[in-house]
Amino acid sequence: MTDAPLKLFNSLTRQAEVFEPVHPGEARVYTCGPTVYNYPHIGNMRAYVFADVLGRTLSWKGLKLTHVINITDVGHLTDDADAGEDKMEKMAAERAQSIWDIAEHYKQAYWADVKALNIRQPAQWTVATDYVPQMIEFAKGIADKHCYELESGLYFDVSTVADYGRLARAVTDDGEGRIEAVEGKRNAADFAIWRKTPAGETRQMEWDSPWGKGAPGWHLECSVMSGEVLGFPFDIHTGGIDHREIHHPNEIAQNQAHCCTNGLDDPRNSGARIWMHNNFLVERSGKMSKSSGEFLRLQLLIDKGYHPLAYRLMCLQAHYRSELEFSWEGLGAALTRLKRMVMQIERLRARAEAEPPGTGDMTIRQIDEAISNDLNTPRVLENAQLLSEGKGYASDRLAAIFLCDELLGLNLETLTRADLRIRPKTATITEAEIEAALARRKEARAAKDFAASDAIRDELAAQGVEVMDGDPLGWEWRLGE
Repeated sequence: MTDAPLKLFNSLTRQAEVFEPVHPGEARVYTCGPTVYNYPHIGNMRAYVFADVLGRTLSWKGLKLTHVINITDVGHLTDDADAGEDKMEKMAAERAQSIWDIAEHYKQAYWADVKALNIRQPAQWTVATDYVPQMIEFAKGIADKHCYELESGLYFDVSTVADYGRLARAVTDDGEGRIEAVEGKRNAADFAIWRKTPAGETRQMEWDSPWGKGAPGWHLECSVMSGEVLGFPFDIHTGGIDHREIHHPNEIAQNQAHCCTNGLDDPRNSGARIWMHNNFLVERSGKMSKSSGEFLRLQLLIDKGYHPLAYRLMCLQAHYRSELEFSWEGLGAALTRLKRMVMQIERLRARAEAEPPGTGDMTIRQIDEAISNDLNTPRVLENAQLLSEGKGYASDRLAAIFLCDELLGLNLETLTRADLRIRPKTATITEAEIEAALARRKEARAAKDFAASDAIRDELAAQGVEVMDGDPLGWEWRLGE
Protein backbone atom coordinates (compact mmCIF):
# COMPACT_ATOMS: atom_id res chain seq x y z
CA MET A 1 0.00 0.00 0.00
CA THR A 2 2.81 2.39 0.84
CA ASP A 3 6.38 3.08 -0.20
CA ALA A 4 8.21 5.07 2.50
CA PRO A 5 10.46 2.90 4.68
CA LEU A 6 9.22 2.77 8.26
CA LYS A 7 11.84 4.25 10.59
CA LEU A 8 11.48 3.72 14.36
CA PHE A 9 13.65 5.00 17.19
CA ASN A 10 15.32 2.12 19.00
CA SER A 11 16.02 2.99 22.65
CA LEU A 12 18.64 0.24 22.79
CA THR A 13 20.80 1.72 20.02
CA ARG A 14 19.61 5.32 20.53
CA GLN A 15 18.98 5.82 16.83
CA ALA A 16 16.20 5.60 14.28
CA GLU A 17 16.29 2.37 12.29
CA VAL A 18 14.44 1.04 9.27
CA PHE A 19 11.99 -1.57 10.51
CA GLU A 20 12.74 -5.01 9.10
CA PRO A 21 10.46 -7.71 10.54
CA VAL A 22 11.99 -10.81 12.08
CA HIS A 23 9.37 -12.87 10.28
CA PRO A 24 8.69 -11.57 6.74
CA GLY A 25 5.23 -10.07 6.39
CA GLU A 26 4.60 -10.13 10.15
CA ALA A 27 5.05 -7.76 13.08
CA ARG A 28 5.14 -9.12 16.63
CA VAL A 29 4.81 -6.51 19.39
CA TYR A 30 4.77 -6.76 23.19
CA THR A 31 3.58 -3.88 25.36
CA CYS A 32 4.08 -3.67 29.12
CA GLY A 33 0.57 -3.41 30.51
CA PRO A 34 -0.85 -2.17 33.82
CA THR A 35 -0.48 -3.50 37.33
CA VAL A 36 -4.14 -3.79 38.28
CA TYR A 37 -4.00 -2.56 41.87
CA ASN A 38 -5.63 0.81 41.17
CA TYR A 39 -7.18 2.82 38.36
CA PRO A 40 -4.79 3.87 35.57
CA HIS A 41 -4.08 7.59 35.41
CA ILE A 42 -4.02 9.46 32.12
CA GLY A 43 -0.21 9.37 32.06
CA ASN A 44 -0.38 5.57 32.11
CA MET A 45 -2.87 5.66 29.23
CA ARG A 46 -0.53 7.72 27.04
CA ALA A 47 1.63 4.59 26.72
CA TYR A 48 -1.27 2.62 25.27
CA VAL A 49 -2.29 5.38 22.85
CA PHE A 50 1.32 5.33 21.61
CA ALA A 51 1.37 1.52 21.32
CA ASP A 52 -1.97 1.65 19.49
CA VAL A 53 -0.59 4.13 16.94
CA LEU A 54 2.41 1.84 16.45
CA GLY A 55 0.12 -1.12 15.85
CA ARG A 56 -2.07 0.86 13.46
CA THR A 57 1.05 1.93 11.55
CA LEU A 58 2.30 -1.64 11.19
CA SER A 59 -1.14 -2.66 9.90
CA TRP A 60 -1.11 0.36 7.53
CA LYS A 61 2.17 -0.97 6.17
CA GLY A 62 0.44 -4.22 5.26
CA LEU A 63 2.01 -6.37 7.98
CA LYS A 64 0.17 -9.09 9.85
CA LEU A 65 0.18 -7.71 13.40
CA THR A 66 0.33 -9.79 16.56
CA HIS A 67 0.18 -7.39 19.49
CA VAL A 68 0.31 -8.65 23.09
CA ILE A 69 -0.38 -6.56 26.21
CA ASN A 70 0.12 -8.06 29.64
CA ILE A 71 -1.90 -7.63 32.82
CA THR A 72 0.27 -7.71 35.97
CA ASP A 73 -1.76 -9.13 38.85
CA VAL A 74 1.15 -10.34 40.98
CA GLY A 75 4.81 -9.61 41.62
CA HIS A 76 5.09 -5.82 41.21
CA LEU A 77 6.50 -4.29 44.39
CA THR A 78 5.56 -0.83 45.60
CA ASP A 79 8.95 0.77 44.86
CA ASP A 80 10.62 -1.49 42.26
CA ALA A 81 12.87 -2.77 45.03
CA ASP A 82 13.68 -6.38 45.91
CA ALA A 83 12.13 -6.18 49.34
CA GLY A 84 8.84 -4.71 50.44
CA GLU A 85 5.16 -5.03 49.71
CA ASP A 86 3.56 -6.37 46.55
CA LYS A 87 1.27 -3.66 45.13
CA MET A 88 -1.60 -6.14 44.77
CA GLU A 89 -1.24 -7.58 48.27
CA LYS A 90 -1.01 -4.07 49.76
CA MET A 91 -4.21 -2.86 48.07
CA ALA A 92 -6.10 -6.04 48.99
CA ALA A 93 -5.11 -5.58 52.65
CA GLU A 94 -6.15 -1.91 52.64
CA ARG A 95 -9.52 -2.72 51.09
CA ALA A 96 -10.04 -5.95 53.07
CA GLN A 97 -10.89 -7.67 49.78
CA SER A 98 -9.71 -10.71 47.90
CA ILE A 99 -6.69 -9.91 45.77
CA TRP A 100 -8.46 -11.68 42.89
CA ASP A 101 -11.44 -9.33 43.23
CA ILE A 102 -9.12 -6.31 43.33
CA ALA A 103 -7.38 -7.50 40.14
CA GLU A 104 -10.66 -8.13 38.32
CA HIS A 105 -12.16 -4.75 39.26
CA TYR A 106 -9.18 -2.70 38.11
CA LYS A 107 -8.62 -4.85 35.02
CA GLN A 108 -12.18 -4.07 33.91
CA ALA A 109 -11.63 -0.37 34.67
CA TYR A 110 -8.48 -0.37 32.54
CA TRP A 111 -10.28 -2.12 29.69
CA ALA A 112 -13.06 0.51 29.87
CA ASP A 113 -10.43 3.24 29.40
CA VAL A 114 -8.91 1.31 26.49
CA LYS A 115 -12.32 1.22 24.81
CA ALA A 116 -13.08 4.90 25.55
CA LEU A 117 -9.79 5.96 23.93
CA ASN A 118 -10.52 3.85 20.84
CA ILE A 119 -7.43 1.71 21.42
CA ARG A 120 -7.66 -1.42 19.33
CA GLN A 121 -7.86 -4.77 21.09
CA PRO A 122 -4.53 -6.62 20.98
CA ALA A 123 -4.29 -10.13 19.61
CA GLN A 124 -3.93 -11.34 23.19
CA TRP A 125 -4.05 -10.11 26.78
CA THR A 126 -1.63 -12.13 28.88
CA VAL A 127 -2.43 -12.28 32.60
CA ALA A 128 0.61 -12.91 34.81
CA THR A 129 -0.99 -15.46 37.14
CA ASP A 130 -1.87 -17.64 34.13
CA TYR A 131 1.85 -18.13 33.40
CA VAL A 132 3.37 -18.91 36.81
CA PRO A 133 4.26 -22.55 35.92
CA GLN A 134 6.13 -21.28 32.83
CA MET A 135 7.86 -18.65 34.98
CA ILE A 136 9.13 -21.34 37.35
CA GLU A 137 10.44 -23.40 34.41
CA PHE A 138 12.13 -20.32 32.90
CA ALA A 139 13.82 -19.56 36.24
CA LYS A 140 14.92 -23.19 36.65
CA GLY A 141 16.51 -23.03 33.17
CA ILE A 142 18.75 -20.05 34.03
CA ALA A 143 19.27 -20.56 37.77
CA ASP A 144 22.49 -22.63 37.67
CA LYS A 145 24.49 -20.22 35.51
CA HIS A 146 22.93 -16.87 36.31
CA CYS A 147 21.27 -16.90 39.73
CA TYR A 148 21.96 -17.40 43.43
CA GLU A 149 19.71 -17.93 46.40
CA LEU A 150 19.33 -15.74 49.47
CA GLU A 151 16.97 -16.06 52.40
CA SER A 152 14.54 -13.67 50.68
CA GLY A 153 14.52 -15.35 47.25
CA LEU A 154 16.31 -16.24 44.03
CA TYR A 155 18.44 -13.41 42.63
CA PHE A 156 19.79 -12.75 39.14
CA ASP A 157 23.51 -11.96 38.95
CA VAL A 158 23.79 -9.18 36.38
CA SER A 159 27.54 -9.77 35.93
CA THR A 160 26.76 -13.07 34.15
CA VAL A 161 25.46 -11.39 30.96
CA ALA A 162 27.16 -8.94 28.63
CA ASP A 163 26.27 -5.26 28.46
CA TYR A 164 23.88 -5.18 31.42
CA GLY A 165 22.15 -1.80 31.62
CA ARG A 166 22.99 -0.63 28.10
CA LEU A 167 19.32 0.24 27.51
CA ALA A 168 19.25 2.58 30.51
CA ARG A 169 22.75 4.00 29.99
CA ALA A 170 22.59 4.79 33.69
CA VAL A 171 24.54 2.06 35.47
CA THR A 172 26.98 3.29 38.12
CA ASP A 173 29.13 1.62 40.75
CA ASP A 174 26.29 2.19 43.19
CA GLY A 175 23.73 0.53 40.95
CA GLU A 176 20.31 1.81 40.01
CA GLY A 177 19.00 4.46 42.34
CA ARG A 178 15.57 2.98 43.02
CA ILE A 179 16.85 -0.49 43.96
CA GLU A 180 17.29 -0.80 47.70
CA ALA A 181 20.19 -2.74 49.19
CA VAL A 182 19.49 -6.36 50.15
CA GLU A 183 21.98 -8.05 52.44
CA GLY A 184 23.95 -10.73 50.60
CA LYS A 185 23.53 -9.45 47.05
CA ARG A 186 26.64 -9.85 44.93
CA ASN A 187 26.05 -6.70 42.90
CA ALA A 188 23.94 -3.65 43.72
CA ALA A 189 21.93 -4.08 40.51
CA ASP A 190 21.12 -7.78 41.06
CA PHE A 191 17.38 -8.36 41.23
CA ALA A 192 14.95 -10.98 42.52
CA ILE A 193 13.28 -13.27 40.03
CA TRP A 194 11.54 -15.30 42.76
CA ARG A 195 10.56 -13.80 46.11
CA LYS A 196 10.05 -16.21 48.99
CA THR A 197 7.13 -15.71 51.34
CA PRO A 198 8.73 -14.60 54.65
CA ALA A 199 8.60 -17.12 57.46
CA GLY A 200 5.39 -16.87 59.44
CA GLU A 201 3.54 -15.00 56.68
CA THR A 202 0.86 -16.16 54.25
CA ARG A 203 0.18 -14.32 51.01
CA GLN A 204 -3.03 -14.50 49.01
CA MET A 205 -0.96 -15.19 45.90
CA GLU A 206 1.86 -17.69 46.41
CA TRP A 207 3.08 -20.84 44.70
CA ASP A 208 5.41 -23.72 45.46
CA SER A 209 8.80 -23.58 43.73
CA PRO A 210 12.29 -25.12 44.04
CA TRP A 211 13.25 -22.01 46.06
CA GLY A 212 10.34 -22.22 48.47
CA LYS A 213 6.78 -20.94 48.53
CA GLY A 214 6.52 -17.47 47.07
CA ALA A 215 5.79 -15.39 43.98
CA PRO A 216 7.62 -14.46 40.77
CA GLY A 217 9.39 -11.15 40.34
CA TRP A 218 7.84 -8.49 38.12
CA HIS A 219 10.69 -8.60 35.60
CA LEU A 220 10.44 -12.37 35.15
CA GLU A 221 6.78 -12.14 34.19
CA CYS A 222 7.30 -10.06 31.06
CA SER A 223 10.25 -12.14 29.82
CA VAL A 224 8.17 -15.30 30.10
CA MET A 225 4.93 -13.96 28.63
CA SER A 226 6.58 -12.22 25.67
CA GLY A 227 8.72 -15.25 24.86
CA GLU A 228 5.89 -17.74 25.29
CA VAL A 229 3.44 -15.93 23.03
CA LEU A 230 5.67 -14.18 20.48
CA GLY A 231 8.87 -16.26 20.53
CA PHE A 232 12.41 -14.89 20.82
CA PRO A 233 13.43 -12.73 19.12
CA PHE A 234 10.26 -10.80 18.36
CA ASP A 235 10.05 -7.41 16.67
CA ILE A 236 9.20 -4.60 19.09
CA HIS A 237 8.87 -4.19 22.85
CA THR A 238 7.15 -0.99 24.07
CA GLY A 239 6.56 0.74 27.36
CA GLY A 240 6.78 4.03 29.19
CA ILE A 241 10.15 5.72 29.55
CA ASP A 242 10.15 4.85 33.26
CA HIS A 243 10.56 1.17 32.27
CA ARG A 244 13.75 2.01 30.38
CA GLU A 245 15.80 2.42 33.56
CA ILE A 246 15.16 -0.77 35.56
CA HIS A 247 12.37 -3.03 34.37
CA HIS A 248 13.41 -3.40 30.75
CA PRO A 249 17.17 -3.76 31.42
CA ASN A 250 16.28 -6.58 33.81
CA GLU A 251 14.00 -8.18 31.25
CA ILE A 252 16.80 -7.99 28.71
CA ALA A 253 19.26 -9.65 31.11
CA GLN A 254 16.84 -12.53 31.69
CA ASN A 255 16.25 -12.88 27.95
CA GLN A 256 19.98 -13.02 27.31
CA ALA A 257 20.40 -15.70 29.98
CA HIS A 258 17.56 -17.72 28.47
CA CYS A 259 18.67 -17.39 24.85
CA CYS A 260 22.40 -16.83 24.51
CA THR A 261 24.11 -14.47 27.06
CA ASN A 262 25.75 -12.71 24.10
CA GLY A 263 26.22 -8.94 23.98
CA LEU A 264 23.79 -6.30 22.82
CA ASP A 265 25.68 -5.10 19.76
CA ASP A 266 23.18 -7.40 18.08
CA PRO A 267 19.84 -6.08 19.43
CA ARG A 268 18.13 -9.42 18.81
CA ASN A 269 20.04 -10.84 21.79
CA SER A 270 17.87 -8.61 23.99
CA GLY A 271 14.78 -10.65 23.11
CA ALA A 272 13.36 -7.95 20.83
CA ARG A 273 14.90 -6.23 17.80
CA ILE A 274 13.60 -2.79 18.79
CA TRP A 275 12.77 -1.28 22.19
CA MET A 276 10.47 1.76 22.07
CA HIS A 277 9.47 4.11 24.88
CA ASN A 278 7.03 6.99 25.11
CA ASN A 279 7.93 10.01 27.21
CA PHE A 280 6.12 11.23 30.31
CA LEU A 281 2.88 13.12 30.56
CA VAL A 282 3.52 15.77 33.23
CA GLU A 283 1.05 17.74 35.29
CA ARG A 284 2.51 20.56 37.36
CA SER A 285 0.10 20.32 40.31
CA GLY A 286 1.30 16.80 41.13
CA LYS A 287 -2.06 15.07 40.59
CA MET A 288 -0.63 12.53 38.16
CA SER A 289 0.45 10.29 41.02
CA LYS A 290 -2.02 7.75 42.36
CA SER A 291 -0.89 8.66 45.88
CA SER A 292 -2.42 12.13 45.51
CA GLY A 293 -6.00 11.00 46.18
CA GLU A 294 -8.15 12.36 43.31
CA PHE A 295 -5.51 11.68 40.69
CA LEU A 296 -6.06 12.36 37.01
CA ARG A 297 -7.84 9.37 35.57
CA LEU A 298 -9.82 9.33 32.35
CA GLN A 299 -13.18 9.22 34.14
CA LEU A 300 -12.36 12.53 35.86
CA LEU A 301 -11.93 14.15 32.44
CA ILE A 302 -15.27 12.73 31.33
CA ASP A 303 -16.94 13.88 34.56
CA LYS A 304 -15.78 17.41 33.77
CA GLY A 305 -17.37 17.28 30.31
CA TYR A 306 -14.43 16.35 28.08
CA HIS A 307 -14.81 13.59 25.51
CA PRO A 308 -12.06 10.94 25.97
CA LEU A 309 -11.04 11.29 22.31
CA ALA A 310 -10.05 14.88 23.10
CA TYR A 311 -7.39 13.40 25.37
CA ARG A 312 -6.34 10.99 22.62
CA LEU A 313 -6.00 13.96 20.26
CA MET A 314 -3.98 15.80 22.89
CA CYS A 315 -1.54 12.88 22.94
CA LEU A 316 -1.35 12.75 19.13
CA GLN A 317 -0.51 16.46 18.93
CA ALA A 318 2.88 15.72 20.52
CA HIS A 319 5.49 13.25 19.29
CA TYR A 320 5.48 10.15 21.48
CA ARG A 321 9.13 10.71 22.48
CA SER A 322 8.44 14.30 23.61
CA GLU A 323 7.41 15.17 27.13
CA LEU A 324 3.77 16.30 27.09
CA GLU A 325 2.38 18.71 29.67
CA PHE A 326 -1.22 18.24 30.71
CA SER A 327 -3.41 21.26 31.44
CA TRP A 328 -7.15 21.78 31.36
CA GLU A 329 -6.61 24.60 28.88
CA GLY A 330 -4.67 22.28 26.61
CA LEU A 331 -7.36 19.63 26.86
CA GLY A 332 -9.99 22.24 26.04
CA ALA A 333 -8.01 23.33 22.99
CA ALA A 334 -7.77 19.69 21.85
CA LEU A 335 -11.55 19.32 22.23
CA THR A 336 -12.09 22.48 20.17
CA ARG A 337 -9.78 21.12 17.46
CA LEU A 338 -11.70 17.84 17.44
CA LYS A 339 -15.00 19.72 17.15
CA ARG A 340 -13.60 21.71 14.24
CA MET A 341 -12.57 18.50 12.46
CA VAL A 342 -16.05 17.03 12.96
CA MET A 343 -17.64 20.20 11.56
CA GLN A 344 -15.38 20.21 8.52
CA ILE A 345 -16.23 16.58 7.81
CA GLU A 346 -19.94 17.42 8.06
CA ARG A 347 -19.47 20.19 5.50
CA LEU A 348 -17.49 17.90 3.19
CA ARG A 349 -20.25 15.28 3.38
CA ALA A 350 -22.84 17.90 2.39
CA ARG A 351 -20.64 19.02 -0.52
CA ALA A 352 -20.00 15.44 -1.63
CA GLU A 353 -23.75 14.86 -1.96
CA ALA A 354 -24.08 17.90 -4.24
CA GLU A 355 -20.97 17.23 -6.35
CA PRO A 356 -20.32 14.69 -9.08
CA PRO A 357 -18.30 11.66 -7.90
CA GLY A 358 -14.62 12.27 -7.31
CA THR A 359 -11.81 10.76 -9.30
CA GLY A 360 -10.76 8.37 -6.55
CA ASP A 361 -7.21 9.67 -7.06
CA MET A 362 -5.99 10.34 -3.53
CA THR A 363 -2.45 11.39 -2.73
CA ILE A 364 -1.42 9.72 0.52
CA ARG A 365 2.34 10.03 0.06
CA GLN A 366 2.68 12.85 2.61
CA ILE A 367 0.60 10.94 5.16
CA ASP A 368 2.73 7.85 4.71
CA GLU A 369 5.97 9.81 4.92
CA ALA A 370 4.84 11.47 8.14
CA ILE A 371 3.87 8.28 9.97
CA SER A 372 6.92 6.45 8.58
CA ASN A 373 9.17 9.07 10.21
CA ASP A 374 9.10 7.51 13.69
CA LEU A 375 5.30 7.86 14.05
CA ASN A 376 5.08 11.62 13.46
CA THR A 377 1.41 11.97 14.43
CA PRO A 378 1.50 15.81 14.61
CA ARG A 379 2.30 15.86 10.88
CA VAL A 380 -0.45 13.30 10.12
CA LEU A 381 -2.91 15.54 11.98
CA GLU A 382 -1.76 18.54 9.94
CA ASN A 383 -2.31 16.58 6.74
CA ALA A 384 -5.83 15.61 7.84
CA GLN A 385 -6.61 19.26 8.60
CA LEU A 386 -5.22 20.46 5.27
CA LEU A 387 -7.31 17.86 3.45
CA SER A 388 -10.45 19.06 5.21
CA GLU A 389 -9.76 22.71 4.39
CA GLY A 390 -8.20 22.38 0.92
CA LYS A 391 -9.44 22.08 -2.62
CA GLY A 392 -10.56 19.16 -4.73
CA TYR A 393 -13.49 16.79 -4.83
CA ALA A 394 -15.09 16.50 -1.39
CA SER A 395 -15.48 12.72 -1.70
CA ASP A 396 -11.76 12.31 -2.46
CA ARG A 397 -10.78 14.51 0.46
CA LEU A 398 -13.10 12.63 2.81
CA ALA A 399 -11.59 9.32 1.74
CA ALA A 400 -8.08 10.63 2.41
CA ILE A 401 -9.08 11.99 5.83
CA PHE A 402 -10.50 8.61 6.79
CA LEU A 403 -7.25 6.99 5.67
CA CYS A 404 -5.42 9.38 8.02
CA ASP A 405 -7.77 8.28 10.74
CA GLU A 406 -6.77 4.65 10.29
CA LEU A 407 -3.53 5.87 11.88
CA LEU A 408 -4.95 8.45 14.29
CA GLY A 409 -7.85 6.42 15.65
CA LEU A 410 -10.17 9.40 16.30
CA ASN A 411 -13.29 7.74 14.84
CA LEU A 412 -13.69 10.65 12.41
CA GLU A 413 -15.93 8.65 10.08
CA THR A 414 -18.62 8.19 12.74
CA LEU A 415 -18.00 10.87 15.39
CA THR A 416 -20.80 13.49 15.66
CA ARG A 417 -21.42 16.76 17.44
CA ALA A 418 -23.79 14.96 19.78
CA ASP A 419 -21.06 12.49 20.74
CA LEU A 420 -18.73 15.32 21.72
CA ARG A 421 -21.26 17.08 23.94
CA ILE A 422 -20.40 15.34 27.21
CA ARG A 423 -22.46 16.33 30.25
CA PRO A 424 -20.38 17.23 33.30
CA LYS A 425 -21.23 15.04 36.28
CA THR A 426 -22.50 18.04 38.23
CA ALA A 427 -24.96 19.17 35.53
CA THR A 428 -28.69 18.67 36.27
CA ILE A 429 -30.35 20.42 33.33
CA THR A 430 -31.22 18.16 30.40
CA GLU A 431 -30.25 18.76 26.80
CA ALA A 432 -33.93 18.92 25.83
CA GLU A 433 -34.44 21.72 28.37
CA ILE A 434 -31.41 23.57 27.01
CA GLU A 435 -32.59 23.30 23.41
CA ALA A 436 -36.10 24.43 24.36
CA ALA A 437 -34.70 27.47 26.19
CA LEU A 438 -32.47 28.31 23.22
CA ALA A 439 -35.47 28.08 20.87
CA ARG A 440 -37.39 30.55 23.07
CA ARG A 441 -34.35 32.82 23.13
CA LYS A 442 -34.06 32.70 19.35
CA GLU A 443 -37.70 33.77 19.04
CA ALA A 444 -37.14 36.61 21.51
CA ARG A 445 -34.09 37.86 19.59
CA ALA A 446 -36.03 37.69 16.29
CA ALA A 447 -38.73 39.82 17.88
CA LYS A 448 -36.01 42.21 19.19
CA ASP A 449 -37.12 41.44 22.76
CA PHE A 450 -33.58 41.62 24.09
CA ALA A 451 -34.67 41.80 27.72
CA ALA A 452 -36.34 38.39 27.40
CA SER A 453 -33.34 37.07 25.46
CA ASP A 454 -30.95 38.21 28.20
CA ALA A 455 -33.18 36.74 30.91
CA ILE A 456 -33.16 33.33 29.24
CA ARG A 457 -29.37 33.52 28.86
CA ASP A 458 -29.02 34.39 32.56
CA GLU A 459 -31.38 31.58 33.52
CA LEU A 460 -29.25 29.09 31.58
CA ALA A 461 -26.02 30.50 33.03
CA ALA A 462 -27.37 29.91 36.54
CA GLN A 463 -27.69 26.22 35.65
CA GLY A 464 -24.14 25.96 34.30
CA VAL A 465 -24.92 26.46 30.60
CA GLU A 466 -22.78 28.94 28.69
CA VAL A 467 -24.58 30.36 25.64
CA MET A 468 -21.94 30.82 22.96
CA ASP A 469 -23.26 33.71 20.85
CA GLY A 470 -21.12 34.23 17.77
CA ASP A 471 -19.15 31.04 18.31
CA PRO A 472 -17.22 30.49 15.04
CA LEU A 473 -17.70 26.75 15.46
CA GLY A 474 -21.46 27.20 15.69
CA TRP A 475 -21.87 24.90 18.70
CA GLU A 476 -24.29 27.37 20.40
CA TRP A 477 -23.82 26.23 23.98
CA ARG A 478 -21.71 24.21 26.35
CA LEU A 479 -22.10 22.96 29.89
CA GLY A 480 -19.58 24.39 32.31
CA GLU A 481 -18.10 22.48 35.23
